[in-house]
Amino acid sequence: MLYYVSGPVTVLEPGLAVIDCGGVGYGCRVTAYTAGQLKLNQSARLYITESVREDAYDLYGFISREEQRCYELLTSVNGVGPKAAMAILSSGGPQNFMLAVMTGDEKMLTAAQGIGKKIAQRIILELKDKVGGASAELDFSGPTVTAPAAPGNHAALANAALQELGYSPAEIAAALKGVDPGATTEDMVRFALRAMVMKG
Repeated sequence: MLYYVSGPVTVLEPGLAVIDCGGVGYGCRVTAYTAGQLKLNQSARLYITESVREDAYDLYGFISREEQRCYELLTSVNGVGPKAAMAILSSGGPQNFMLAVMTGDEKMLTAAQGIGKKIAQRIILELKDKVGGASAELDFSGPTVTAPAAPGNHAALANAALQELGYSPAEIAAALKGVDPGATTEDMVRFALRAMVMKG
């Protein structure tokens, strides 16, 4: 099993990156998000998910384990294959995908090529608990809440949601630095994810 490949990028085309590993070129299918962070002839590391079928053997390469996890979550949904998963991650990156699922944002998912409303709804339904935690308190999709929460609770819920996405307490603290303490939980999560993207 390939865990990752590391080496100079020798070919960089839409949807494809070739990594030279000791004289052997590994052709990896990549998202626009990953491709945007690669540079020709510069060293890179891609985390690999293999796809073996009777008629094909494909390597899917991801710039981060977070993006790889998103891909694997997507392909676990009935009706979502590798092509659809890569399209979704290409359209907004892993952070926007996670946020779309957590907030029930179908439009963000259907912005990806070939993704219709029914598939978007299925993705949100099947993955919401997996990416947002089992707690109902982390359900941000509703337009209203049953009871107003204190600002401190918003920060705690945002922190919990970001931990569910795999971020460390130190990363979360840095990303939430400067956030409006009166912001909603959803706005705090968006603020933090934007900060992560800018930092990355």
